[in-house]
Amino acid sequence: MGIWDGIGHTSLGVIRSLLPLLVLFIIFQFAVLKLPRSYVLNLIKGALLAAAGLILFLQGVNNGFFPAGQAMGQMLGNIERQWLLIPFGLMMGFLATWGEPAVRILSDQIEDASGGSIRKNLVLYAISSGVALFVALGMARTVYGIPLQWIIIPGYALALGMLWLSDRRVIAIAFDAGGVATGPMAVTFVLAIAVGIASAIEGRDPIVDGFGLIALIALAPILTIMVFGLILRIRLRKKEE
Repeated sequence: MGIWDGIGHTSLGVIRSLLPLLVLFIIFQFAVLKLPRSYVLNLIKGALLAAAGLILFLQGVNNGFFPAGQAMGQMLGNIERQWLLIPFGLMMGFLATWGEPAVRILSDQIEDASGGSIRKNLVLYAISSGVALFVALGMARTVYGIPLQWIIIPGYALALGMLWLSDRRVIAIAFDAGGVATGPMAVTFVLAIAVGIASAIEGRDPIVDGFGLIALIALAPILTIMVFGLILRIRLRKKEE
């Protein structure tokens, strides 16, 4: 399969995603905003650049990372010492999240919105570390056949309980972080490896044991940022005392 195969489908998907946003802006521009022409031209140029970047990014991910992830997963699923998949998942989860564009954008916005009191690198490290731990847990689930509900139900119950303990400033950040961590890098690369591993291990079902990893990745930043908020709240109390 060539790297440019399916470029038309990818381009059409990006256009369909961006076009409604542009139409909405145009409606508001004529009805309410009345922004200067230079601002509108810059926005159109930015939209074109964003579209071109997304098309190239998604095309590379779908035709490069996804097949590579499947091949790696099938190879790793046949290794003799399958427990080594757990540290491999730890490393893979950290690197995939570290390179996720949406996670970096969220980290930048958090630093800007907080006036620099919450550093972007701290958020980036926290989210990447949390995802790394849960991808390793997902690999352990695949290797040892642990049911997904044994992890998901206690995990979200813990997250809901920590709503009352964490600092209010990080609660919304935590749930947004869960959404941005499940971007194209995680879905195409990490999930492809997980499905490939599950299909290669005897007695595992790629549907039952391979999927579900994205749910763990979405849960990981919520708990990680909640813990960060709990630490922040404790420190603030000590300063007040």
